[in-house]
Amino acid sequence: MYGEQTDETYERAGFGAAVRRGARPAIVVVDLTNGFTRTSYPTGADLGDVVAATAALIERGRTADVPVVFTTIAYTPAELAGDAVPWLRKAPGMRGLVEGGEAVDVDDRLPRRDTDHLVVKKGASAFFGTTLAATLTGLGRDTVVVCGATTSGCVRATVVDAVQSGFPVLVPRECVGDRVAGPHEANLFDIQAKYGDVIDLADALDYLTGLAEERVPCAT
Repeated sequence: MYGEQTDETYERAGFGAAVRRGARPAIVVVDLTNGFTRTSYPTGADLGDVVAATAALIERGRTADVPVVFTTIAYTPAELAGDAVPWLRKAPGMRGLVEGGEAVDVDDRLPRRDTDHLVVKKGASAFFGTTLAATLTGLGRDTVVVCGATTSGCVRATVVDAVQSGFPVLVPRECVGDRVAGPHEANLFDIQAKYGDVIDLADALDYLTGLAEERVPCAT
């Protein structure tokens, strides 16, 4: 994307090696809520394709009993009333993400189940100030597949904190999205260079299919 010189510079610096793929992944779906996936909301964008790709990934993961964690950003009236959340002063459009409102609901085009986990967060990272790391550890997970929105904000922050929490990260590029292309592509580049593997959806589906096949007992 950025040219041969950039690629050579990063390679010389020792960036871009492949991560280890474990046998017990979890899928973390970051903020694919109405307020981000639908243009009827000020904070939203048309992320229908991202939602569809993520739905396909989740369904494939079900065949291998891969747990799914959804996240949403939601603020209480008390948090909205003052300066308890400095991010809301920098990004006042986020004030529309009110606890109990439709904007914070997970997009109903996703195959969410009652048995899926839901993390309610106040900032960008799905790990900061939440129980996500403990949940993944308790579930015995060894890899995190990150989907969601936005690539330049909550997805990137979640990927960085996942690595810092000890989890290798995979990011299917069709399963993440942003409001505009520039920040989206720049952050995918950075994630690939430093924090996780940015892979095609087909590769992610094959990975999950392989795990499902390993679960099938051999005929005798």
